[in-house]
Amino acid sequence: MIKKITDKLIYIGVDDTDIDLFENQYPVPDGMSYNSYLLLGEKIAVMDTADARKGDEWLANLEEGLAGRTPDYLVVQHMEPDHSALIDEVVKRYPAVTIVTTAKAQKMLQNFFAEMPAAEIRTVGEGDTIGLGGLTLCFTLAPMVHWPEVMMTYVPEIKTIFSADGFGKFGALSKCGFTDAEDDDWACEARRYYFNICGKYGAPVQCVLKKLAALDVERICALHGPVLQNDLAQYIKLYDIWSSYGTESAGVVLLYASIHGGTAAVADKVREMLIEKGCPKVVVFDLCRSDVSEVLEDVFRYGRLVLAASSYDAGVFPPMHDLLYHMKIKACQNKRVALIENGSWAPTAAAAMKEMLASMKNMEIVEPVVTIMSRMKPSDIPALDKLTDAILA
Repeated sequence: MIKKITDKLIYIGVDDTDIDLFENQYPVPDGMSYNSYLLLGEKIAVMDTADARKGDEWLANLEEGLAGRTPDYLVVQHMEPDHSALIDEVVKRYPAVTIVTTAKAQKMLQNFFAEMPAAEIRTVGEGDTIGLGGLTLCFTLAPMVHWPEVMMTYVPEIKTIFSADGFGKFGALSKCGFTDAEDDDWACEARRYYFNICGKYGAPVQCVLKKLAALDVERICALHGPVLQNDLAQYIKLYDIWSSYGTESAGVVLLYASIHGGTAAVADKVREMLIEKGCPKVVVFDLCRSDVSEVLEDVFRYGRLVLAASSYDAGVFPPMHDLLYHMKIKACQNKRVALIENGSWAPTAAAAMKEMLASMKNMEIVEPVVTIMSRMKPSDIPALDKLTDAILA
């Protein structure tokens, strides 16, 4: 779809409503957008390309947006294939185009395009600029947000920053809205996107936010999701909370992994007790039936967790192990955690969960750790009462 944002800024990105798994792992029931833009000064810059899945459509958008003109620059902010897959096609069609990217991205080009036609490549670094005539491209490096070669581009004349994958979200624009004014719940899928794609890289995101604070920005153009141009402070505030591993919302996330129903019954009782004690929000996940990307979104959102799991093969039931593994690799930290284990002859789940939690930063495990032997009994209620008091304290 072609959409005019300003006289000098045109959207030429594409929606992908057929994709079911983004990066072959994250469910995207509302599809994805691959955002790309044209900057029209006396010279023209193409801001990133798109995924090969939508190559023909994107190339048609590019041609329509150019309206007979020839691009002078192709700015490559991020080499991940959902944004860079069509670089070689642009060079084939417009051999005079200059590719503008970072030195690290230049090295990656040959990994993805071994047979790309020869093209002029201009590497840029922090603070470098390119004038288009009426518009200025000001480059800022954003390494490890979330690849090492990433950069962002600020155009002061239109107070717009092209933020690469920063401030992106899951969902096709035809489903979530072209701008944030049309998107009634940006934070939901932006949060899931952030913690699953960029969550490990909080410190680099914090560095970018500091750079952003020094700029006069009225519009954020991400590589996924709507154009943000209304009350940017709210999005920046959320990114600050997320990237500093803070608590966004008050409440408890109750996560259970049950084999034969005994642990599920305990989790249901704990949910009731938390609500009775005034917990403002209890979010419950059956880990055997929940997508881990959805679970991680709320694990990071809230500051308090209750983990309840069956013992299994002298360890912990795999659905809980899988969640804890994902929490570790995404750098989960700063949580208050209560543990419940279940076992029929030699409970081992708590020890396994403790070991995995110990590899994460600032994870406070409250007492008591509750052990259930096969099925919850009246004699277990006092320990669960203490546990719910402790997690809410």
